[in-house]
Amino acid sequence: MTHETWGQVRGELLKSVGENNFSAWIDPIVFDRLDARTARFHVPTNFFGSWVSQNYGDVILRHLISAGVGVDRVEFTVDSGASRQAGNRNVAPPAQPVEAASLRPVSNLRTGTEELPGATLNPLYTFDNFIVGKPNELAHAAARRVAEGRDVTFNPLFLYGGVGLGKTHLMHAIAWDLRARFPGARILYLSAEQFMYRFVRALREQDTMTFKQIFRSVDVLMVDDVQFIAGKTSTQEEFFHTFNALVEEGKQIIISGDRAPVDMEELDARIASRLQCGLVVDLHPTDYELRLGVLQHKAEQAMARNPQIRMAEGVLEFMALRISTNIRVVEGALIRLFAFADLVRREITIDLVQDCLADILKSTDRRVTLDQIIKTCCEYYKIRQNDITGTSRARAVARPRQMAMYLSKSLTSRSYPEIARKLGGRDHTTVLYGVRKIEELMAVDSQIAEDAEILRRMLEA
Repeated sequence: MTHETWGQVRGELLKSVGENNFSAWIDPIVFDRLDARTARFHVPTNFFGSWVSQNYGDVILRHLISAGVGVDRVEFTVDSGASRQAGNRNVAPPAQPVEAASLRPVSNLRTGTEELPGATLNPLYTFDNFIVGKPNELAHAAARRVAEGRDVTFNPLFLYGGVGLGKTHLMHAIAWDLRARFPGARILYLSAEQFMYRFVRALREQDTMTFKQIFRSVDVLMVDDVQFIAGKTSTQEEFFHTFNALVEEGKQIIISGDRAPVDMEELDARIASRLQCGLVVDLHPTDYELRLGVLQHKAEQAMARNPQIRMAEGVLEFMALRISTNIRVVEGALIRLFAFADLVRREITIDLVQDCLADILKSTDRRVTLDQIIKTCCEYYKIRQNDITGTSRARAVARPRQMAMYLSKSLTSRSYPEIARKLGGRDHTTVLYGVRKIEELMAVDSQIAEDAEILRRMLEA
């Protein structure tokens, strides 16, 4: 049997099995040799070979015999690195093994790393552009470890948190780093919605084996916003089996969600349990230092691109205090501010910020009032409202009062005199001192920083 004969048989198989099945299961096969009336072929993976043998082995054998080949059986083995033959069109060359302890050597697959049908990675979402602060330092460290591809003791890595806290940024950063370190690795990143869409399409087209072959042949599977499949029984079932298959083969899985697995009520209990077996990391809401760091980084980049823009002192600090929603809102506000300043040719001052970002600042005011802040601080520190608005200077009362001052300035647009009047008619300089005192303590006292963050989350919930 010659390669020319196999080429003719391939043409008959195309007619017999149809274009889709041919493309998925016959086209990747490489004829090796005819040996003792056995036609031997190379296939990309063991899974692929088993499926072809069970479902198309007899068909291939029948067509070989019809072509006059003296053959009694066909045999499929995984290609260990031989070059593709010219008879196989549109087939990528074999990938190189991944040189990493946690990433097992990749099998040859028809699609290369860059061709896997996942989502597009954002070139701006890299580790270099990720600002690290207390709320996200553990998530960042875990993501870095996975991206190194070595000595990873946790699988999967599960990142969770609210909107705009950096989950997707870290997912993309991991993918970019892995691609750079291990060019031959098969890395598939997509959203849970895309996973469901592809599975439903496979069901509709009665081609679930191609779906399984793609998703179970990767070295790293990254699924964003897994909460999307909660409550979708069939998709969850397939995700569960895909998850198990990859973990058993030592492949790395990274997943993100808006809540911890145990808090996703409609998520299959088996999936939640598997996710909990890895490292589950919470990206906390942003704090003042993190928001300020992001603003400084983005402002430096923007001013480097447009040196004509001038910014007054205190602007970034004001924005970091006042815009406390999430990083996405903070970045969007800065982009709008720079665009406005460039158009009107004005220096960026606090007054300009208040004019340009009035809607964003007002949205914070609508969420939180001075009365809510005082009430929440009293409940948290277990003191009476009369104490916090009274004259006592005892530390057990003075510190909560200063925290109320700090939160009032951070979460509302109220002036220092207005806050002072609400807190017992104090002088506005007392409020100014209280705000600065809490800011100083947050930098050196982890308990104060934690209190501020918990209170902020309570008020913004």
